[in-house]
Amino acid sequence: MIAVVATLRVQEGRRDEFERIIRDLTGRVRANEPGTLLYQLARSRTGSNTYKMIELYLDEEAQNQHRGARHVKELGQAMVACLDGATRLEVLDAIE
Repeated sequence: MIAVVATLRVQEGRRDEFERIIRDLTGRVRANEPGTLLYQLARSRTGSNTYKMIELYLDEEAQNQHRGARHVKELGQAMVACLDGATRLEVLDAIE
């Protein structure tokens, strides 16, 4: 399994828009990507504009399918427009 933790910082005043986009994206991921085992957004308790997206994929094929999915490309563009700086990604090998 492959785990990904993405750290995202959202522009001031765009938090509600960002969360709405992510809720839509999360629903589509859960409905259409059986190889995506976990796709969960969490907001920092110490920095209200900082978020972590926690992702868990069955394998590399599932991760690639996620990246190539139409809903990810469409909503990903809208999500990126809300960000304040680059997303920081950490890719991990899950221990079973």
